[in-house]
Amino acid sequence: MAAEGTGVRLSALLFDLDNTLVDTAGASRQAERQVKDLLISQHGYEESVADLVIEKFNTKLEKEHPDPSTKIDIDEERTLFLELAIRETNRHKPDLDLAKQCYFLWKRTRLQHIHIPEEVKAMLMELHQSYKLLLLTNGSSSVQREKIKVCQCQQYFDLIVVGGEHPEQKPARSIFQECFRLLGVKPDACVMIGDNLKTDIEGGVNAGVRATIWINNNNGKPDGESTVPDYTVKSVLDVKDILENIKCKG
Repeated sequence: MAAEGTGVRLSALLFDLDNTLVDTAGASRQAERQVKDLLISQHGYEESVADLVIEKFNTKLEKEHPDPSTKIDIDEERTLFLELAIRETNRHKPDLDLAKQCYFLWKRTRLQHIHIPEEVKAMLMELHQSYKLLLLTNGSSSVQREKIKVCQCQQYFDLIVVGGEHPEQKPARSIFQECFRLLGVKPDACVMIGDNLKTDIEGGVNAGVRATIWINNNNGKPDGESTVPDYTVKSVLDVKDILENIKCKG
């Protein structure tokens, strides 16, 4: 929970990327629709079968945990996920060409729909006048760096830390400690802002940040084992008002 009266000035904000600053889930849905249309219109798939291919692909993505010590090509790995999803669904022989066609359509469409909204950009620029800003995002280096590039994140943040480039990702304390070191601040001078209770909120709490802000844009319901955030908002645009509240308590 928020530390009150620490005597340390609030000076840094740690932002998550996916589904905090950018609507990655929405971009993924757009990409899935394109793949579904391709399977149905060009390859004769029934709608229910195309839906199952996408469901199996997403299940494999959710279990994906890239090891930064290995040199796995993420595009090759995800193409394999789609090839397996197609084979498991249709009981067909492996079709690498179809898997590649579907995967790169999915990837291209998703990147086209990933962007930081203009009002969020304006908020970041305003906050940057008063705070150090650090982007802390989990995921493989290549995938996250592509998103960071298309969103032009560099202009809004002092530092960008990608979990897949470090030995441990959120919620590990070590990656938060690395962020504090890079920023040159103490944990209780920082606020962690993100949409994931496990990685962002629990990670921030365990690392000793001043406060955590949960972006609950899907009306999620924490379970009994979830770490309780200090503040909950529906939109990242509500963060400015929360920061004023934190400063008043500080």
